[in-house]
Amino acid sequence: MERNVEEDKRRAHELVEQLAPKQATAIVGLLESILDPVSRALANAPMDDEPVSAEEEAPIEKSREWSKNNRGIPHEQVLTELGITPEEIERFMKLM
Repeated sequence: MERNVEEDKRRAHELVEQLAPKQATAIVGLLESILDPVSRALANAPMDDEPVSAEEEAPIEKSREWSKNNRGIPHEQVLTELGITPEEIERFMKLM
C-alpha cells in the first residue's frame, strides 16, 4: 500500500502541535539530525572495531578511576571556565 506523503506531513504537523515544550525540543533535535547529512553519516557509520592499544588504554583507565571517586563536571561549568556561552555554541553549530 502506497503512502500519501502529503497526508503524512499533515499528520506530522498535527502531532507536533500536541507536544509538550520539552517534547517539541527533542523532536526539533531529531529532525535536525535527520536532515543534517553529517549527522546522518555518523549515525550510519560502522562501529569502530579497531583494538585499543596499551598506550591508549592507560589514559582511559586513569579517567575511569577518576570517575569512580569524583563527580563529573557539568557542561555549563566547563563552558564558563572556557569563556564560552551556549549561544556561541548554537551559532557555531548553525555554521557547520
